[in-house]
Amino acid sequence: MKTTILIIEDERLLSNSLKKALTKTGYSVLTAATGKDGLGLLGESSPDLVLLDVRLPDTDGMEVLRIINKMDNPPPVIIMTAFSGIKGAVESIKLGAYDYIAKPFDVEELKFIIQRCLESQKAVAEVKNIISSKKERYSFDKILTNNTGMKKLIELTQRITLNSRSTVLLLGESGTGKELFANAIHFNGPRADHPLITVNCAAFSEGVLESELFGHEKGAFTGAIRQKKGIFELADKGTLFLDEIGEISPKTQVKLLRFMEDKHFQRVGGTRNVEVDVRIIAATNRNLLQDVKDGRFREDLYYRLNVVTLSIPPLRERKDDIPLLVDRFIKDYSRILNKEVRACDGEALDILTNYSWPGNIRELKNIIERGVLLNVDSMIKPSDIPIEINGHPFRSDMAKMATLEPMRLDRLIRLYAESILSRLKNNRSRTAESLGITRQRLRRILKSRLLD
Repeated sequence: MKTTILIIEDERLLSNSLKKALTKTGYSVLTAATGKDGLGLLGESSPDLVLLDVRLPDTDGMEVLRIINKMDNPPPVIIMTAFSGIKGAVESIKLGAYDYIAKPFDVEELKFIIQRCLESQKAVAEVKNIISSKKERYSFDKILTNNTGMKKLIELTQRITLNSRSTVLLLGESGTGKELFANAIHFNGPRADHPLITVNCAAFSEGVLESELFGHEKGAFTGAIRQKKGIFELADKGTLFLDEIGEISPKTQVKLLRFMEDKHFQRVGGTRNVEVDVRIIAATNRNLLQDVKDGRFREDLYYRLNVVTLSIPPLRERKDDIPLLVDRFIKDYSRILNKEVRACDGEALDILTNYSWPGNIRELKNIIERGVLLNVDSMIKPSDIPIEINGHPFRSDMAKMATLEPMRLDRLIRLYAESILSRLKNNRSRTAESLGITRQRLRRILKSRLLD
C-alpha cells in the first residue's frame, strides 16, 4: 500500500511540481490550496504525512498545525516556510511539527526529510506495538491464581499501581514472580508509555553498579573516555526495577538514599546535579529488616524503600494454583516446542502438587518444559518428571515389590529399569534420561539377565 502525502500549499506551481516529483518517487499525493480544504482532506483520507505551508490564504499554518495535533493519531507534519519565517518554523517544532524546510528548497532534500520522517514514524509505531503487547502480556488478569491470599495481593497491587510515584518493595523467595509484579505495576500504570529498566544489583561489583546507575563523567576513572548517562537518566519518566536490592554496597546505598530524598544525583566524577523523574520498584529475597539489625543495610534507606511492601508467597503456600499453572505452562511449551501435549495425568499432577518447590514457579516452569520436551504421547506421566521431584523412583511399583521375595539388588535394579522401559514404549534414550544414567549403562543393566 502506497504512502499518502497531503500537501497544503496555495502556490499552485510549487504544489504541482511537488506532487509530480513525489508521485514519481512512489508516493500517493493529495493537494489542497487552503487550510479548510486541507483539513477536509485530512479527515477523509487519513494521509501518512502532511507538508504544510505556513502562509495560507484563509488561515495561519500554525493554527492548522494545532488542529492536526489535537486529532486522534495525527500524522507527522513538515512545515514549509520562507527564510523570513524560520523563527516561526522553529516555534512550530515546539507545537509538534516533525521538521521544517525553508523555501526555496531542493526537492531531493525534501525527499530525504520525508523518508527520515516516515522511518521515524515506523519506529515509533513499532515501539507502540511493543508497549501495547507488553500491556496485554502483563495485565493483572493474566496473573493466574485460585488462591485467596494471592487475589488479595493482586487487588492491593492494582490500587498502588495508579500512583505513579510511590516506591514499592517486593519481598519473596527466588522464583516467586517478583519481576512479573514489577512489570504489571509499570505497564498498568501511568508510566506505561515510558521505559521500564531492570537492574540485577547482584550482577555488578560496587564501582560498576554505581557507574551503571548514575553514569559517569569523562575521566572519572581509568577507562572513562567519554561521558556516560546512567540508568536513572535512561529511565526518566519511567520505572527503575532494582532486583536484589539487598546486595548493594554501603556506598551505593548512600547515593541511592540521597536520590530518593532529593530527586537528583551527580554522575560519578561530576559536580552538577541531574534531576530525573523515576519511580523505583525494589525487590529482594533477603530479610532486609534482619540485615538492618545486623548492620548490612541502612535503616533510613530501608524505610525509604518500604513505602508499600508486597510479600509474594512461595508456591508451597499456594498449592491450589499448581494445577492452573501446570495447565498454562503445558499449553505454552507445547506451542513453543511444537508438541501435542494436552495435560498431566492424575498421578503426575499429584506428584507436582505434593512437591515443596524450593525454586517456586521458575522451577515448575523448567520441569514442565522438560516434561513437554521429553514426552512421547499426549500426557505428562510420572516417568516424565525427574526423580528428585518424584520423591521416590518406585512409587506405585513399590506396592508390587513389597510382595516379592528378597532378591539381589542388581536384579531389582534391572526389574525397575525394565518397567520404565516398558512405560516409555521401549524408548531407550528417554528411559536412560528418566533414570539419570547413560544409554551404555542402561544397556549393561538390561543385559544383566544373562548373569541370573
